[in-house]
Amino acid sequence: MFTRRMRTGIIFSLVLAFIVIIAIALYADLPRMVEALTHFRWVYIPLILGFTLVNYAGRFIKWQYYLKRLKIAISGGESLWIFLAGLSMAITPGKVGELLKSYLLKRSTGVPISRTSPIIVAERLSDGIAMLVLAAAGLFLYGIGWEILLLLLVLGLGGIILIQNRPLVLSLLQKGERLPLVSKFVHLVREFYESTYTLLQWRPLLLAICIGIISWSGECAALYFVYSGLGIAAGPDLFIKSMFILAVSSLIGSASGLPGGLGTADGSMLGLTHLLVTTSATLGGAATLLIRLCTLWFGLLIGVMALLRIRWLQRRRNPGPLDSDWDEHKQKHGVAQPIHDDLTYATMGTSASTSTGEKFV
Repeated sequence: MFTRRMRTGIIFSLVLAFIVIIAIALYADLPRMVEALTHFRWVYIPLILGFTLVNYAGRFIKWQYYLKRLKIAISGGESLWIFLAGLSMAITPGKVGELLKSYLLKRSTGVPISRTSPIIVAERLSDGIAMLVLAAAGLFLYGIGWEILLLLLVLGLGGIILIQNRPLVLSLLQKGERLPLVSKFVHLVREFYESTYTLLQWRPLLLAICIGIISWSGECAALYFVYSGLGIAAGPDLFIKSMFILAVSSLIGSASGLPGGLGTADGSMLGLTHLLVTTSATLGGAATLLIRLCTLWFGLLIGVMALLRIRWLQRRRNPGPLDSDWDEHKQKHGVAQPIHDDLTYATMGTSASTSTGEKFV
């Protein structure tokens, strides 16, 4: 199911995650952190996971809305499994692995990847702006990190304005058709742009941002109950701080491009928790590990289960060699796998190049 590059990327991410966990444990004083975790109100865990699922539910609604905007016909059940499978790619650099969803859509509906991949861009952009809105209250109250957030907002809005300048973009594409090395790819770029333009018009963008604010509020509430479960005094002030910390650390993690924001998101959360919530390194480390376990790693588990289900269904429908086994299959039998796709994605890195290429699944 996975290519060798994807396996290597995931192994690298897991090693990085292990290093981050060890670093947090050392910072928080492991014996004291273990003691703090034993006194955690574990009855809160179902509630925390429930709020994380609220986030996933909101993001799925947005996913469905984007599919409808692009007029892609697919059953709700199949769409849900594809969406959930995308969660398994959370620890790929820059979440570029979420392009797996576009590939699975192509296999299910025949729609080219170049037409559906803008959904991933629109999801990231609308989620980012929603995070900025959630961080706004804390930004005004605490005045921390406003330079970074302002830069991200300017870049996001600048990209949207450029995309919505249709005459300019079409003019650039027409000029590209006259360039020898670029002309063969212009039709794919044009299809990518048409979908992006459809998704990032102001009305659908504003709706997506509103959905994002509601969905990501779920993870903010999850962090609030993590703090509360560790014995930190609950109240409106703690909730505002939770929103600010979760939103800012997630934005920094996403901007870093590291798999799942490993290291950057965790470090930001540790620092902001120490600055705004508690001076105890032990409680800060425990809170960081718990919220990452109940968000990033919980989502990853759901995604892997969904991906395994899709693989199982593929094996039932086609008992022949799967894509992941083609390297070995070709070596044994000298057979080349015919692939007719419109994009190639280097899932180990963060680039996607337009050519006939390898499959994800």
